[in-house]
Amino acid sequence: MKTIKLLLIAMVSPFLFSACQADIIVNDPYVDNSISLPELMESNDLWYVDYNRTTGNGDVPFLTRAFTISLVNGDLYANNNLVGLGSTGNGLGIVVGNYSYYPNAIRFYHDVYGTYDLEVIQTSRNEIKLYDYNQNTTYYLIGYQRNSFDYDRVFYDNINYFLQEYKAWEKVYTSNVGALNEFDNEHYLKFVAGGSGTTFKSSQDAYLTNVNNIFWDFTGQYGVFDTGNPNLKNLTLDYDFWGNESFRLSVINDNRIRLFHSASGTTYEFEGRGFVQYLRQAAPRTKNDAAKKVELVKL
Repeated sequence: MKTIKLLLIAMVSPFLFSACQADIIVNDPYVDNSISLPELMESNDLWYVDYNRTTGNGDVPFLTRAFTISLVNGDLYANNNLVGLGSTGNGLGIVVGNYSYYPNAIRFYHDVYGTYDLEVIQTSRNEIKLYDYNQNTTYYLIGYQRNSFDYDRVFYDNINYFLQEYKAWEKVYTSNVGALNEFDNEHYLKFVAGGSGTTFKSSQDAYLTNVNNIFWDFTGQYGVFDTGNPNLKNLTLDYDFWGNESFRLSVINDNRIRLFHSASGTTYEFEGRGFVQYLRQAAPRTKNDAAKKVELVKL
């Protein structure tokens, strides 16, 4: 596909026009006026929202909260959660709204956040910018086909968000191997969404059927760090009254994690309780969070 730049024709609303044809920029060797905006947007199965490159202080919430969006026959899909990433909606996520095309822009109708008119500027064969003129804010999106998109990398590079997608994590297994330690008494963990993205809670309650009834004994700070193995992370929980607890964190499946306690040699497994699906209004993923959405230009 040749590169097309879709530019704002004038300082008026782009939605006064009726055609859906890309504008031509002369002297660009990749310009091709034969492709329409719908063909451009729907030529890729997924558009990865490269959030760390966002410019401007505005917020288009359905983009801020999405890992990917897809435009399919009028339906707007989004992968807002890491739970189910790659399988939900055959990899596209869930339907969160719809859209319509204008000559150089798209009007998005989101089920929760309402209507947004965004200008489309193509910067390379598989990269676009979505510009919100009202907020002077630009989002960068990279296009992929499902069979070439690295869902696993998105998952592990953003695992901090995965931990936040359950209301609580319940301890369901403790190995016989390992020394007795204070963490043996902890039965529930919660990783709090929003804010700094580094707050956790713990509880010594046991065998509750309703996660909303958990009494959280302690609130502290946590961190997730790379190990050199992309599928293995270091998790640190800061219990200020007895110090830090360090674990090797691995994911068994979308509902179960394994924590190897470095100090005692004990292995714990936790299952997620109370899945939170991010279609509703929720705290956005921000550039100041401890675990950021990473650039995936070279998946």
